[in-house]
Amino acid sequence: MLEDVLIIKQKHRLAARSICKILEKRLQPRQVIAISGESGSGKSEMANTIARQLKGQGFKVKVIHSDDFYNSIPEERNDIRISKGIAEYVGIGEYDWEKISEVIQAFLEGSIISMPCVDLITNEVDTLQTDFKRIEILILDGLYAIAAKEADYRIFIDLTYHETKKAQQHRGKESMDNIRFQVLEAEHIAVSSLRKKSDIIISKEYKVVNIK
Repeated sequence: MLEDVLIIKQKHRLAARSICKILEKRLQPRQVIAISGESGSGKSEMANTIARQLKGQGFKVKVIHSDDFYNSIPEERNDIRISKGIAEYVGIGEYDWEKISEVIQAFLEGSIISMPCVDLITNEVDTLQTDFKRIEILILDGLYAIAAKEADYRIFIDLTYHETKKAQQHRGKESMDNIRFQVLEAEHIAVSSLRKKSDIIISKEYKVVNIK
């Protein structure tokens, strides 16, 4: 199991290097990179790996998670999912895109803004003030992050439902599977349309397979 995790991290690192090499001549301060992928695709790991790569090139980078920007507080969201059978309430409309746009605009202006912070264990919501004055590159990470219209570059980790299921089982995440598998097919429908809008698509082997 540990070996599998190390291999996955290595592939993220290789893919991140490829992406940074592609973008290094295009990136300018105040640009937004959106990284998306289906549940279990490793989008958060990829976002953090790319951030480290860019920081190594001298950029000041911040990663924010679209999962912190829901229309409802976690308790309400969970209740609605349960009442609707969970799969029916997962989608782009679940996020507060106006707030996400507000945060991105604050970043582009280099100003200060209060951002939501959700404790995934306690489900408690807090707000933290973020000063974007010194941040040069913003990475938005999340299931539908590439739907952010302000993003300069959209990166999508392209895994199918069955490939994701197999990967999760291989890593022994059966307890999470019971929840994720109920939402994956609903996510896949919406993600399919977003996939076509991506600037960079990464295959299941974490290789860049398409660049617009």
